[in-house]
Amino acid sequence: MAQVSSFARLVLASVISLTGLAQAQSGPVLDQLRAQGKLVLAHRESAVPFSFVDDQKKPVGYALDICRRLAVAVQQKIGLTQLAVEYVQVTPANRIDMVAQGKVHMECGSTTNNAARRDKVAFTIPHFITGARLLVKSGSPVDRLDHPALKTVVSTRNTTPLAALRRLDLERFLKLRILEAEDHQQAVAMVESGEADAFAMDDVLLFGLAAGRPDPKALKVVGRFFTTEALAIMLSKDDPAFKKIVDDEMRRLIYSGEIHAIYATWFEKQIPPKGVPLNLPISYLLRDFWKYPTDKVPL
Repeated sequence: MAQVSSFARLVLASVISLTGLAQAQSGPVLDQLRAQGKLVLAHRESAVPFSFVDDQKKPVGYALDICRRLAVAVQQKIGLTQLAVEYVQVTPANRIDMVAQGKVHMECGSTTNNAARRDKVAFTIPHFITGARLLVKSGSPVDRLDHPALKTVVSTRNTTPLAALRRLDLERFLKLRILEAEDHQQAVAMVESGEADAFAMDDVLLFGLAAGRPDPKALKVVGRFFTTEALAIMLSKDDPAFKKIVDDEMRRLIYSGEIHAIYATWFEKQIPPKGVPLNLPISYLLRDFWKYPTDKVPL
């Protein structure tokens, strides 16, 4: 009789375990993926080298390579034999709403994880840490935000560097004329044409944008960081099970060292569109952060 009771308890425990596993792998996003058999990734047009469109009009980049690996992990975890991946181009202005409204499942770009955005969306573990600086013409004397020659600054709409620029302008009484561009390419063009004295944005993006211009040596990145940005892939905040799969795979990529190879492809080797390497090794800040990878950032 005792043996039967032990067997019954074992069966009951197995059923509870399997039920818990099913619940852990169930949620609005995961249920949609099962029903539709496709995962939609958002990408950017010109966020080099994180997420951009190459000469063949294909979305490529560091963040996209990570997202594709995350997609494979999701497919395996929820037991799908096939999970199609589709791409939707987003802008700095609409990227958050596209994720929050469920029109895309992950945004694979150069988006900063901060408290204001976490009200609408979730973020996984950061894949890059950077800060905002200034892009100016090579002959410009400007080397800091408070330089007397700096009168007009452009930044991209709905970005953290734009918000920081406005805050610093008020706090330091800089009296800058601050312009908004719809995308990074437009902002760079405004500096080249003289419409703006400088473009304020994450420095890694500025290096990538300059490298892709007809004359990369005509531009330079200057000044100290005036923001600290932890860049991460954005996803829905309404499906903890989906987020756990993504977070677990990000940790695996980091602990296994696979993410280092992905990083090297986009930051240390030749990349489109000009085949110019950025020559940016992993920073000490990112190396330290990856020792204890977490989605919690103090921003």
